[in-house]
Amino acid sequence: MPLYFAYASNMDRHAMLQRCPHSRPLGPARLMRHRFFICADGYASLARDPRRVVWGVLWNLALADVAALDRYESLATGLYTKTMQPVLTAPGPRRALLYVARSTVPGVPKANYMEAVVVAAADAGLPADYRRELGTFVPNAQPAPAEVPKVRPLWSVPAVVRRFPRR
Repeated sequence: MPLYFAYASNMDRHAMLQRCPHSRPLGPARLMRHRFFICADGYASLARDPRRVVWGVLWNLALADVAALDRYESLATGLYTKTMQPVLTAPGPRRALLYVARSTVPGVPKANYMEAVVVAAADAGLPADYRRELGTFVPNAQPAPAEVPKVRPLWSVPAVVRRFPRR
């Protein structure tokens, strides 16, 4: 059984088990020296970046499910291509199959696509800072409000200002 690294919609356990019923999730994994982006077709992809990391879910992909996953990733139409890359897991590094979009041109995500990816990342237990990074790809997303530190000002204006009449 090959290992498969899912970094977008296939992190969703329920959706993936419908597409690939014989495959099983193994847990979180990291793809080093890559970054997540949305390609011109509106779907997620990866690009090399020596300072970044992409989190995802490692799947034990059943051979019987490979054809279904290839169809879902539109391999025949050229939307995605397959590659093998080393990923880091809790037990250690492993070689995993992953799908990368042929288009390297950045684009805008399809409607409701990134919202589902962010939910799947949370369900998979990926780190909060990475989930926030994924959230930046959600169209019209409101950034989380910055926390204001509770400190006393160096000086303050008196609550009541007395005014003296002019003579």
